[in-house]
Amino acid sequence: MSSEEEHDLIARAKSDAEAFGALYQRYVNRIYNYHYRHTSSRVDAEDLTSRTFYRALRSLHSYRETGAPFQAWLYRIAHNLVVNWYRDHANHPTISMDGDDYLSLRAQMMPSDSADGPEASVAARELQAVLLEAIARLPEDRKTLIILKFVEGMTNVEIGEVLGRTEGAIKALYHRTLITLRLAMREGVLDVQEIE
Repeated sequence: MSSEEEHDLIARAKSDAEAFGALYQRYVNRIYNYHYRHTSSRVDAEDLTSRTFYRALRSLHSYRETGAPFQAWLYRIAHNLVVNWYRDHANHPTISMDGDDYLSLRAQMMPSDSADGPEASVAARELQAVLLEAIARLPEDRKTLIILKFVEGMTNVEIGEVLGRTEGAIKALYHRTLITLRLAMREGVLDVQEIE
């Protein structure tokens, strides 16, 4: 769907339930995955996803085209709900990333190794577990940055829209986050708060 077609669909969705349903179908899996990666709970992710779309439907009349994609507006709503979820639950569950997401992040963090075999496979799984645990202990905004960057494949500008920050601020946060995670991996420190 082109941005012009999506713009027309959004305009129609303000008064047409079927048009909103088309937007829902287009974005529901992404929003669900975003929530699941934060909560690691199917039930919580489903609840947060339904609340995201409920709020979007309720607020669609005030949506204004700003040049940012519609999905950034939806992720902003989802992000605000996740912030409230963390506040309400006061726990930091393990981040859920699939193998490709992990490999993409790992490539940014560590130099590649060419070792093959069972020992390398075990070491890679152990390294993945340590990295995911370190990510889970990051502050919520940095965790969200990692998810949006590596799982959702968003640009820095789009992430800035979601987090309410400039592109430069996102670049700086990304840089600091990678440094923190590299140090945590190198030193085997799981509590990233200790190294900041």
